[in-house]
Amino acid sequence: MPCSNRRALRPTLIAAACGMTIGLTMHTASAQETTATPGVLPTVTVTADRRVENIKDVPSSISTLSGEKLDVINSSGEDLRALSGRVPSLNIESSFGRAFPRFYIRGYGNTDFRLNASQPVSLIYDDIVQENPILKGFPAFDLDHIEVLAGPQGSLFGRNTPGGVVKFDSVAPSQKQEGYFNLSYGRFGTANAEGAFNLPMGGAWAARVSLQTQHRDNWVTNTAPTRQTDKLEGYDDSAARVQVLYKPGADFSALFNVHGRDLKGSARLFRANIIKPGTNNLVDGFDPYTISIDGKNDQTLQTYGGSARLKWSLGSIDLYSITGYETVHSLSRGDVDGGYGAVFAPPSGPGVIPFPSETADGIRGHEQITQEFRVESTMAGPLKWQGGVYFFHEKYEIDAYGYDSLGGGAQTSLFRTSQKNDSWAAFGSVGYQVSPALNVRAGLRYTHDKKDLSTDPDPLINASNGLAAGAKDSKVSWDLAATYVLTPDVNVYARIATGYRGSSIQPASQFGALTAASPETNLSGEIGLKADLFDKRARTSVSLYQYRVKDQQLTAVGGATNSTILLNAKKAVGHGIEATFDAYPVDNLLISLSGSYNFTKIKSPGLTVAVCAACSAAPGPASIDGNTLPNAPRWIANANLRYGIPTASGGEYFAYTDWSYRSKVNFFLYESTEFTGKALLTGGLRLGYNWNNGKYEAALFARNITNQIKVNGAIDFNNLTGFINEPRTWGVQFKAIF
Repeated sequence: MPCSNRRALRPTLIAAACGMTIGLTMHTASAQETTATPGVLPTVTVTADRRVENIKDVPSSISTLSGEKLDVINSSGEDLRALSGRVPSLNIESSFGRAFPRFYIRGYGNTDFRLNASQPVSLIYDDIVQENPILKGFPAFDLDHIEVLAGPQGSLFGRNTPGGVVKFDSVAPSQKQEGYFNLSYGRFGTANAEGAFNLPMGGAWAARVSLQTQHRDNWVTNTAPTRQTDKLEGYDDSAARVQVLYKPGADFSALFNVHGRDLKGSARLFRANIIKPGTNNLVDGFDPYTISIDGKNDQTLQTYGGSARLKWSLGSIDLYSITGYETVHSLSRGDVDGGYGAVFAPPSGPGVIPFPSETADGIRGHEQITQEFRVESTMAGPLKWQGGVYFFHEKYEIDAYGYDSLGGGAQTSLFRTSQKNDSWAAFGSVGYQVSPALNVRAGLRYTHDKKDLSTDPDPLINASNGLAAGAKDSKVSWDLAATYVLTPDVNVYARIATGYRGSSIQPASQFGALTAASPETNLSGEIGLKADLFDKRARTSVSLYQYRVKDQQLTAVGGATNSTILLNAKKAVGHGIEATFDAYPVDNLLISLSGSYNFTKIKSPGLTVAVCAACSAAPGPASIDGNTLPNAPRWIANANLRYGIPTASGGEYFAYTDWSYRSKVNFFLYESTEFTGKALLTGGLRLGYNWNNGKYEAALFARNITNQIKVNGAIDFNNLTGFINEPRTWGVQFKAIF
């Protein structure tokens, strides 16, 4: 793809990408992979317990992603939702498109689409929690690795982690003058330019610049007779990160990080009446390349942030100070009814449009400030410990707009809500090597949380529950774990832990009163085995788990009342099994397999929710006691195979394929045939050649190669409105390492 293709790439970043004299691929993970012997799996190290450790020695379920597994996602312009199913028990979905991903681990997550929604799965990017759901969508590029830590993780990572943690760690600066760039171009004008390079600055200073820009043309045509937008589903999404490292000696280091993102494009496309009544099939003749809406659809998003990570080595201890700042501004506007006109304002369609609805939600004036002080022991011996304090502050304003689709999109309402959240915690953990074979660990955390929300008065708002509310919570979380070495290559472990998610408040709106949900707590236990096999030509892990969530926060969305409310279920339970297997059967063939079985059930007799207005569910409030949690697939599986054929000149022909599967899911709390998402299997393929000992690579790629098109989410509004996964894409890719 020529660098002059300005239609596909932003000029500022394409200039940087084309001018790089850079080197080092994402395959070189400084903390993740420590060896590259042919046919031997590299040692994997993680920081799940805030220390660098061999993944085999950590007594909890951890999965990692790095290298080519991330390359294939970015090459086709995909966002974080593409990580779904790549590791056991992980599911990701969104009703906002590329913004606002919702994470689920072991079936445990939150379907709430409000901009102040909290999630039980936390995302931590370079040691800074990304609390707001929009912040969680920051792109994954130039990463050392991703860690997925099953929950609870309430001792070392704090509140809002009972479901687990997804942890991103960027490649850090170094004194080596190295870097890489990765360019791709494909169907729908999809382009990705990604690169990074180190800047040795002499003396104690070093810097690393990381850039990514992604573009896609609009590929969906709007066929509505009266419309505000002709073409949809395109985007321009650019992000940058600059890190500066100051390390004058072994006793002190300071790592500074500044980053930002700019996104402009389509919001998620809601399509009216695309589900065949009485089934979960798409209607006959469904065309993914067309839509008929009279409302406007667009999305803008800007995020900026920075952090400072300071470390002092003071003899027998290390002292850390981690300071973070994040801010986000966003606006997402869409045609909620998914069609044009209305039954009382013909022409209308597709199907029945009882009444029009066009809305937008935005965040303004946002700030998040975090501060952590942590001290850890570095002494040799059987005892290791760490402890610290953590402070969190967040405040922002939410704007909710209404528009008249029948009146050319004129604004009809604006509701403004402000929220402030302050929290602090004290935490500690200790580990003790009882014997050469037995290591035990324990952690404890006390958290105090305060939240206040208020909405400006407006005659259109349902103020029956008031316009303001607050909550104060204090909780103690703990964990206890042990690892036992059966052989030098085989460890078994057991862990029991608790987690906590703070109170949630949803503002009053035109369609519903203010609601609140009290804190939820989680108790989980797991046992597992981790092993290196056949002289490290293979590796496996297996874990069995069971959890119980008390007072789980749930969101009842839509229904015949067209309202969204928060509620607490008395209890929800889950259990399952997870397994991974990586192996080199022969030196040039790498096989990676993973899978999970995740069973969930709501146990809350007497708890009912409103049901859909246009589906086959029985009318009236429906009991959700005994139902599965929403967006919780029972089965998740992933397979990756890579085969290489070396050449005498130091090159390699290779083929790489990856497949992800999830079983059916319930979109909402109640059960309805129409709003049950079908099982989904998607696969990718890369065929290519690398040369000069892997410094250069050219490849052809395809994503969703079987072109599976299915409903993967719905809007429970007033018709069978849904949204779909992306169709098949293909393209070419070039990567260079300098």
